[in-house]
Amino acid sequence: MKRVRLYVILVLLLTLSISLVGCSSGGEDALIVAQGVDATTLDPGMHSETPTGNVERQMFDTLIELDEEMQFQPAVATSWEALSDTVWEVKIREGIKFHDGKELTSEDVEYSIDRILDPGKKSSQSANFSSVKATDVVDSYTLQITTKEPYPILPARLAALRVVPKHYVESVGDAEFSQRPIGSGPYKLVSWVKDDSITLEANSEYWRGAPAIKRVVFKPIPETASRVMALQAGQVDIAVNVPPHQVQEVEKSTNASIAQVPSSRIIFVQFMTGKPGPMSDPRVRLALNYAVDVQSIINNLLGGSGVPMSQSLSSMDFGYKQELQPYSHNPGKAKELLAEAGYANGFKLTFTAPNGRYMMDKEVAEAIKSQLEAVGLQVELKMPEWGVYVDQIMKRTLETDMWLIGWGNGLFDADGTLYSWFRSGQRFHYYDISDQRQAEMDRLLDLARTTMDNSKRATYYGQALEYIHEDVPWLMLYQQKDIYGVSNRVNWTPRADEAIILYHAAWEK
Repeated sequence: MKRVRLYVILVLLLTLSISLVGCSSGGEDALIVAQGVDATTLDPGMHSETPTGNVERQMFDTLIELDEEMQFQPAVATSWEALSDTVWEVKIREGIKFHDGKELTSEDVEYSIDRILDPGKKSSQSANFSSVKATDVVDSYTLQITTKEPYPILPARLAALRVVPKHYVESVGDAEFSQRPIGSGPYKLVSWVKDDSITLEANSEYWRGAPAIKRVVFKPIPETASRVMALQAGQVDIAVNVPPHQVQEVEKSTNASIAQVPSSRIIFVQFMTGKPGPMSDPRVRLALNYAVDVQSIINNLLGGSGVPMSQSLSSMDFGYKQELQPYSHNPGKAKELLAEAGYANGFKLTFTAPNGRYMMDKEVAEAIKSQLEAVGLQVELKMPEWGVYVDQIMKRTLETDMWLIGWGNGLFDADGTLYSWFRSGQRFHYYDISDQRQAEMDRLLDLARTTMDNSKRATYYGQALEYIHEDVPWLMLYQQKDIYGVSNRVNWTPRADEAIILYHAAWEK
């Protein structure tokens, strides 16, 4: 009885809270998007977070955009052309206006790149443009970008670049801009109440035409159950990360339905291969892959919302090698390999994982622990708070034998994953296998990154992926599917890159 009363109270509080958001925005009907966290900034060049990007992308335009099929389409740029292996020319669309009425020009594009590269700004996106040697304004609608070496993925980088207004940023300063930005996008900022709501209104002068939905509210609701309750109560229009076990419950609702989409995000476990002990032995790493029943995890914990990984890329990425197959589930073979490596009686290991960051991550980690213990290992599972976990990963201070993480490659190109994780000297490099193998890996990844011929690039990546498959630096898990709850009053389709784009959304008639 107490649980029933508590549920009712929670629904009433959520209804009142979200209704007040609508009232505070002038009483106009608003599309409400519920994410797990609030934005950290509204400055598009100074973050690398999906939830933040989903807010600020409504206010800013990109040079190039990815359509629903993840293909490049013109946006602010009408064309982009490689004049040579290292010089690109970008033509800017005429007549685009920022929210204050000033025209967007190539100077704004140049400024948007240069401020990301400015060491004083400490942008988390600086590595994305580190190959840029110079930006040169040819005229108001033409920009040339010179790279330090051939860089075939520059268009993909430009597809993630939001154009900011040079005159406005220089006038108000970075701090003010991060809180009260203007862009050239389909929506304008109305208000930001930290950890409560971000309200946007349609830009009636948008160069593509005003969006159909006139008011949008992004509301952080950290608790998954609370997001789902709000969706079912008809008080949220789009809810992210609906857990698989609540899919049927939402589908039975009179107010909402489920929308699923294959995601570019992969979930895996990084082995600390350079740490003295069992993890330095490839037979042990392969044994752990045989020990874990990935398909069972997908079926029983994720409700089928995933696909077993065969390699260190998603199937959507350029460079993906179709011929590679997932490691099979074979506990008997796992025990044989452990015995061969000198661990017939098992060994102790520490396993670190997040709790609440990815879909069912706690339950997935517990299942992995159980399956590893079934082949004779002794597993200590640690689940630090997400902020602590990320800080330790970034500072490389994580004390563990293996750790679970997710990786979303917005480039849809092998470079976005393989260079970051397997090229020596990079932040996420834990590929401590052998000097000879590392030298060959570096050679392949450097060639692929600086070769303009895509067929040759694919060959280099294919060879690199074969080496990685042989060396087993990861416990391969799955490529996930994203699950959204969507109000029946909204026509909106999710995308593979986790981007929430509301310009194409509309009210159902």
